[in-house]
Amino acid sequence: MNILQYTFFQNALLGSLFASVACGLIGTYIVTRRLVFISGGITHASFGGIGLGVFFGFSPILSAAVFSVLSAFGVEWLSRRKDMREDSAIAVFWTFGMAVGIIFSFLSPGFAPDLSSYLFGNILTITRSDIYILVILSVVMMLFFTIFLNPIIYVSFDREFARSQRIPVLFFEYVLMMFIALTIVSCLRMVGIVLAISLLTIPQMTANLFTYRYKLIIVWSVLIGYASCLGGLFISYAYNVPSGASIIFFSILIYVGCKIGKSICKINIRF
Repeated sequence: MNILQYTFFQNALLGSLFASVACGLIGTYIVTRRLVFISGGITHASFGGIGLGVFFGFSPILSAAVFSVLSAFGVEWLSRRKDMREDSAIAVFWTFGMAVGIIFSFLSPGFAPDLSSYLFGNILTITRSDIYILVILSVVMMLFFTIFLNPIIYVSFDREFARSQRIPVLFFEYVLMMFIALTIVSCLRMVGIVLAISLLTIPQMTANLFTYRYKLIIVWSVLIGYASCLGGLFISYAYNVPSGASIIFFSILIYVGCKIGKSICKINIRF
């Protein structure tokens, strides 16, 4: 328990908490709308923003946020066109972002020591500014979901019904896509580009084993996500392995354990 006295570990615990809140909220929408592949495309497209930030001397997180939001809007816009398939639109921004990131990272003068942390994540390197970003994002998303929860549920499950209720579906879809992009970018320090999408889907899958209710999936996803972060942190500390991979590994262990336990005990609990 002596590790709790270190500032970097305290930052990791705080960052994990607010990242779990943000991922629990928007991850439920991602899983419900079946946007996992789109989210993966946005995740990898964010590398283009990181490369531009490193090359021009900007904050990589800021440039990645702008690049990711624009990519998310681009995917949403292209997928609505009749001459463009949704998976093709995702592939365009996925590969374009990675290509831009690689080119400008290679052209950047000197060596970029933090570049690998954006790819694979290291929660122990997050700073107070990263935590402030997560706090602001989490609070804004909690307010948005609290005020517009019913319209979000309608949009998630049946967009045609939502339109019949005069809900501005297009507005909600673009705003939620923006939240997806910002959540992904804010979690890059924790688990990296390669693994970020897992934090947005695995806790929700685990929660969905026990409930179909949208609100409860959000609550359980937050709790499971935070438990995954804590377990991954202590695995990383105990065995000296990368923290980002440890967090995802532990979240998968929780899912597999719940799945096996439910099958063996033949439990059919639904809240």
